[in-house]
Amino acid sequence: MVMDLLATLAAGAGLAGIALLLRLLSRRRLPKWIVPIAAGAGMLFFSIWNEYTWYPRVAAALPAEVVMISTPEDRVGLRPWTMLFPVTTRFMALDRTGLLRSESDPGIRRADVVVVQRWHNTQRVPMAFDCGGRRTANLETGSELRPDGTLTGTGWSPVGEEDELLKAACREG
Repeated sequence: MVMDLLATLAAGAGLAGIALLLRLLSRRRLPKWIVPIAAGAGMLFFSIWNEYTWYPRVAAALPAEVVMISTPEDRVGLRPWTMLFPVTTRFMALDRTGLLRSESDPGIRRADVVVVQRWHNTQRVPMAFDCGGRRTANLETGSELRPDGTLTGTGWSPVGEEDELLKAACREG
């Protein structure tokens, strides 16, 4: 967040510098107020650009094994342009790089779900998946999935046919 603030200030200072240079080149024919207006416009436009490109930049940096599950779009009243053009400031993904299969039942798997929010710490939630039974289990609260595929400390929760998280975990390859 500090880097965002510094970059925003730099964008404002850069545009203010350009406006000041244009004012000097015009032999002060341009009004004085052009400099602070340019600074404000630079900061505003950089902030908007930074908001709208955050998700594509972060998603592009992830390994190919990370599967996007959910990318909700936000509309915020304090940023009126988001009412017309919603912005993505969070997403949920399944990290298949550490996917483990049960020794006794390959349809039972364990993987981390990654929850990423702008300006917040990334959360990793360990989950168990029963591909044949269409069930999931949260392993975050001291629960574990044993090598034989049995759960301890929690129970399975059934999920629907179209559950994207289960589809991503059960996908072969």
